[in-house]
Amino acid sequence: MTTDFDDARAARLRELLGTRSIVLVGMMGAGKSSVGKRLARRLALPFADADTEIEQAAGMSIPEIFAHHGEAAFRDGEKKVIARLLEGGPGVLATGGGAYMNAQTRAAIADAAVSVWLKADLDLLLRRVRRRDDRPLLRTEDPAGTLARLIDERYPVYAGAAVTVTSRDVPQEVMVDEVIEALDRHLGGSGTGADA
Repeated sequence: MTTDFDDARAARLRELLGTRSIVLVGMMGAGKSSVGKRLARRLALPFADADTEIEQAAGMSIPEIFAHHGEAAFRDGEKKVIARLLEGGPGVLATGGGAYMNAQTRAAIADAAVSVWLKADLDLLLRRVRRRDDRPLLRTEDPAGTLARLIDERYPVYAGAAVTVTSRDVPQEVMVDEVIEALDRHLGGSGTGADA
């Protein structure tokens, strides 16, 4: 249930965004899709999941794309799909964990969106990614070691996002509140409270 305050804040954020989208970046398991869907609903903006869009464009699942065409082909398709989705802003876009590592994609996001890094620690990510078996990069002898290596590689790049919010095991609506609060502060709204 939304309140008049929530509706007013959503309208203010939409006005501050203008034609820009909100792009959620971060590791697999950080909550980009689940938080993104709720954020879009709260702000009355369209939601897109880049991974879902890639699968629809390719006519196969991401593990199938990796298996049949390799990671490089997947990344190329990912870059193109994200560029297309950014042209349709404003909206909320959840990206795959590796998408923000591409310099062209980062530049496109910086031009057309506000990036939000959902930063999660290794333990939280491991708990979450173990629930699903559709993570091609984790189909290794040592998924925890692979995830730790990816964190080491990616976190310095993710740190360039416009906004950082710490992802943790709280109700998704709490995470949405924190993202809205952080966006409000970043965009110059009248948000209150401590930095997330």
